[in-house]
Amino acid sequence: MALHKSAKKRIRRNARVTKQKISRTSQMRGAIRKVEEAIKAGDQKAAQAALKEAQPKLARSATKGILHKRTASRKISRLSKRIKSIKAK
Repeated sequence: MALHKSAKKRIRRNARVTKQKISRTSQMRGAIRKVEEAIKAGDQKAAQAALKEAQPKLARSATKGILHKRTASRKISRLSKRIKSIKAK
């Protein structure tokens, strides 16, 4: 149990930040899931639209420290590559 005033404040702050990070992570995963589902369905237009929505969420999660910058970039790149492969089929 925290005894100092600053330690108590830090506990409150950590709880608030954790809640925000969980929310952002959930939104990011949901956006990726929508892209994956559209790719599985074979609908290229829907997949591109979903990726257009997911890109800012991935980029924002990188700036907020949820993902590493290169991880977010890699995820976007791989998703767009998979969407392009739908056209070839």
